[in-house]
Order: sequence, then C-alpha cells, then structure tokens
Amino acid sequence: MNLFVFGLGYSALNFVLKHQQDFANVAGTVTDPDKKTQLIEAGIEAYVFSDKEADPEIADALARADVLLVSTPPGDTGDPVLLKYALPLIRAKSIRKIIYLSTVGVYGDRGGAWVDETSLPMTTNQRSLMRLAVENLWRALVREGDRSLYVLRLSGIYGPGRNALVQLRKGTAKRLVKPGQVFNRIHVEDIMQAIALCCQRDAGTEDLVFNITDNEPAPPQDVVTYAASLMEIDPPPEIDFETADLTEMARSFYSECKRVSNKTARQQLNFRPLYPSYREGMRALWEAGEGR
Repeated sequence: MNLFVFGLGYSALNFVLKHQQDFANVAGTVTDPDKKTQLIEAGIEAYVFSDKEADPEIADALARADVLLVSTPPGDTGDPVLLKYALPLIRAKSIRKIIYLSTVGVYGDRGGAWVDETSLPMTTNQRSLMRLAVENLWRALVREGDRSLYVLRLSGIYGPGRNALVQLRKGTAKRLVKPGQVFNRIHVEDIMQAIALCCQRDAGTEDLVFNITDNEPAPPQDVVTYAASLMEIDPPPEIDFETADLTEMARSFYSECKRVSNKTARQQLNFRPLYPSYREGMRALWEAGEGR
C-alpha cells in the first residue's frame, strides 16, 4: 500500500514518521526545499508544493498512491490541492481511500452545548466556512470514483514541542479567563491513531465524518495551571479575556464555545483516546522531558 500526503506538517509528519514501515512507499509535499532534502534523507519521497512552485513529479506520484492523506489547509481562494490536482486525482484510479484533516471549528459557537457529527455546521468564521466548503469539494471528487472518504474533524492540537509546558518554560503561557469558556483538545498521538484506523479499514465507498477529540472539554486556563503544577512553578496570573490585548485571530478563537463528542469515532472507528483529557496528555509530555 502506497501513501501520498499533501502537507507534511506537524500532525501528518508525525504520523508518517511513526507508521512509515506500514506502507510500501510514502511520498508527500512540503513548502520548503530544505525540508524536502531532510525528508528525502529520512527515506520519505518528498516534493515541494506551494503557492509559488510545485514539483512536476507530483502527478506521477499520485498515480501510484493507494491512500491519500490531505493535511494542507485551504487558502483564501479554496483548497490548493484541488485547485491544481483535481483532474489528476480523478484520473488516479489506484487511490481507493482519502483522509481529509478538517476542524471542529465548522460547528461554530454553541454556547457550551454538546455537538456531534449529526450537528448542523453553524460557523460564521471565514476560515471554518472555507474548511466546510472544502470538505464538500472532496465529497464531490470522491463521487467520481469507487473510493472512501474520511473527514477527521480535529480539535485543538497539542503534543511534543507544542504544549503549555513548553510555553511556560519560554514565558509565553497565558491564563486567559472567559467565564464558561471550554475547549476540546487532541494529542497528536491520538490524531495518528485515528489516521491509522482509517488506513486499516476495508476499502469501499464510505463517506464518513469523525470528530477526533478528547473526552473532556475544559477551560483553557486549567490546562496552564495543571502544567505549572507538574513543573512545580507558579502559574502566570489570570488575565480577563475582555480586557486582554489579543490578536484578532486569538479573539475570534475564543468567540466560539462548544463541547465536542467523540462517541461516533469510538463506536464506528474503534477510536480510543490514549490521552482522554489534557491531564494524561500533559503528564506524559512532562515525563518525556517536555518543558525541562
């Protein structure tokens, strides 16, 4: 089985590095030529794909793939992958399975209520609206062939090098407090688990959406406080969200509050979070040396 990945970023690259031996061949794209060189040296068939350039060999590599993992975010004009490679993808008959990494942001603000995959997406955020549109475009492409599509809607990603422990050590962690605000999170190891489970399913014509998230939505300041307790340091002072100096993107992130269920993924995908809450995830990261 051959895997092609559009966007060897944080989550997808971690998956490839752990599961490379499960595939006969792994190929994927990066935006940086230097990173391409590093990945080739690691045995990964890498190509450059960006707004400015695209290696011409990508189309041939797609024609050899059995599984396609798409981790490239949409831009202002849509999905860069579909804009350039829709026709080659339709013609790539060997691709039986497409896994698209999306976001739980498509559900929008629910005032703290629970949502699942049957909940109607209600986002008003432009980035999430684009994600939702791109999900539908991939559905349209899959209908052109006998393929499966798995849309994995991810919550807030954390893991090695990207967590509150590292932020505390750098002095960049903040305890923003907005009453009633909660977020779900997902450890990168659990994203990798979900991708692997999709790869292992029998190929068919499934079109499924799974929320890939932890079991416990929690206030963001609680994560920083817990991380500080592991480090045996004082947490940073609480900051009132309403008066905080935030970027427009950060403020828009806090404008949505919901609790996301992973029940469907547990029932249909056999997804079992290794880190069901931020506490297990943070403790494992601390024990692995993060933040030291």
